[in-house]
Amino acid sequence: MSISPGFTAVEIVDFVYAYHRQPFGQKAAWLAGRGVTYHRLRRWQAAVFDGDLDRGLIPREGSYVTTPPAKRAAKVRAAQTEQHEAEIARLQARVHELEQVNEALGKAIGLLHASSEEEPDAAPATSDPCDSSTPKTDSSPS
Repeated sequence: MSISPGFTAVEIVDFVYAYHRQPFGQKAAWLAGRGVTYHRLRRWQAAVFDGDLDRGLIPREGSYVTTPPAKRAAKVRAAQTEQHEAEIARLQARVHELEQVNEALGKAIGLLHASSEEEPDAAPATSDPCDSSTPKTDSSPS
């Protein structure tokens, strides 16, 4: 079911945007030339700009049921504000998590530096386990 018989959703969207591209003072004549009433255009605009046309919803006929544009805009702003606040909270939590990781890595690096300072510079020489004979010196006879 379409918002207007004989028009597809794509045609309605194109028509609404074409209407808004018309120069000031020529829109009424443009509408009359197309055989579309201003009332029908308003219904189409509401459907297009509210996203109802994309979802296949058809606005009701009565003017008492339709939400005024100011209220719609306020609802949209409230929803955007809520989304932004949720995004800010998520990003702040991520920043806090990364700060904790950074602090832990700093401590680990500090411990590595401290442990490397405590180690002796050269490892003691060990004898080869395959050589079980006593060490030979220059003074010993061979």
